[in-house]
Amino acid sequence: MKIACVTGGTGGHIYPALALMDMFKEKDPACDILFIGNDDRMEAQLIPERGYPFTSLHTSGLVGSPIRKMKAVGQLFFAYQKSKKILKSFQPDLVIGFGGYVSAPVILAGHALGICTMIHEQNSIVGKANQLVMNKVDRIITCYEKCSEIFPKEKTVLLGNPRATIAKEAKLDTDYYDSLGLDPAKKTILIMMGSLGSSSVNQLMKDALKGVTEDLQFLYVCGKDNLEDIALFEGMDHVHVVGYVDTLKIYEKVDGMICRAGATTLAEVTALGLPSILIPSPYVANNHQFYNASVLVDQGAALMIEEKDLNADSLHRAIVELFLDEKKMQLVCKNALELGKPNAAYDIIEECRQCIILHKRGK
Repeated sequence: MKIACVTGGTGGHIYPALALMDMFKEKDPACDILFIGNDDRMEAQLIPERGYPFTSLHTSGLVGSPIRKMKAVGQLFFAYQKSKKILKSFQPDLVIGFGGYVSAPVILAGHALGICTMIHEQNSIVGKANQLVMNKVDRIITCYEKCSEIFPKEKTVLLGNPRATIAKEAKLDTDYYDSLGLDPAKKTILIMMGSLGSSSVNQLMKDALKGVTEDLQFLYVCGKDNLEDIALFEGMDHVHVVGYVDTLKIYEKVDGMICRAGATTLAEVTALGLPSILIPSPYVANNHQFYNASVLVDQGAALMIEEKDLNADSLHRAIVELFLDEKKMQLVCKNALELGKPNAAYDIIEECRQCIILHKRGK
């Protein structure tokens, strides 16, 4: 099987794509995979580092001034023409897109060439690139029921995020865990705030975590750019501050999370049944993290604090409400697991295979 996988712009698009392609290669080492992405975004470095062939395009979003939008349209046109040449040369059985503006011209080129095409939508709010191509593709994979309000129902399947499978199957790296200095006898709460990490937030965390010591310890990822703020937590033995952590190596020892509400994070949280306090970023397209988080909150699978309401007191109260109440934690865990899709990667692979078969029959 030959697969052209297009993804780009943010980790929320890239990591699920990598997760699925890794699983394809694990199940079929002979599978030939080509990644396509932007030449100036994180995928241009990240994907080759993972050992995959990578071909680049140059695209940008349809935002800003009229001149910038016209320039972006021109870039998409040239990217479409280049995509057709790339696909004619590679001759894939499937073109699958994971979002980002770069995916649109590749999917449209695949459709024009008569190749089986699919898209994956990670968020509850459908991205603009996926809206642009949704009527052209053979199949649409989603992670949230809400997407069916936009996508054509006859070609949409709710299968989840491939990262859920990766998280569920991740094994504890004992040496790595031990290097973090955590007490294995204590309940561990992982705090990851992503781009929110800043000195002001670190001070907020310090105040929120004061006095919360009953059998709890916190692993706080403050961000590589804020390592100087580690000194803020001196004397707080129950708080372990690091600039970065490889979550897949320690998930087995994590009992709960305080985190953003990105699609990948929530796929992992629900697959693992981790009780969580979600603080959705308001700085993302269409406020999609709020809607992602709302799905969990509505099902009793998480607590949420909107950033406008975030302060030391509100966070401290949420920590006490969730992590110091064992019955509450068990209930939230159960509800999260019911939303989780730990077999997502396998289910999507099977859907890809069936879609290719049906596409070829339809020719």
